[in-house]
Amino acid sequence: MFDKSGQWVPLETFDDFDNGLSELIELWSSTSKTATQAVKDSALAHFKEDLEAAVLKWADNRAKSKKYAAIGEELAEFEEALQDGSGTTPEADSTVPAAPAKTKTKKA
Repeated sequence: MFDKSGQWVPLETFDDFDNGLSELIELWSSTSKTATQAVKDSALAHFKEDLEAAVLKWADNRAKSKKYAAIGEELAEFEEALQDGSGTTPEADSTVPAAPAKTKTKKA
């Protein structure tokens, strides 16, 4: 995700995304002073951008697209947990097609 100088390292392989999602979750759970809201939001945005690019790159490869769709579903669950649990709303303009949005109905 971020290197020691604070620069984003683009995610390219499935393992990068798998490990990156774990790191992203750890980052959002961190209480470290370096894990500011801006850093968390930036990491989430970069992760989503890289995932969108991977989904587009592998759209014609059924096996790989399923793997990336699974990462997208896990990301959607993570974002839902963020919204439900902390009141913090992650960047809402995700265009990652791998994870269809879940709809909730409001109870009257």
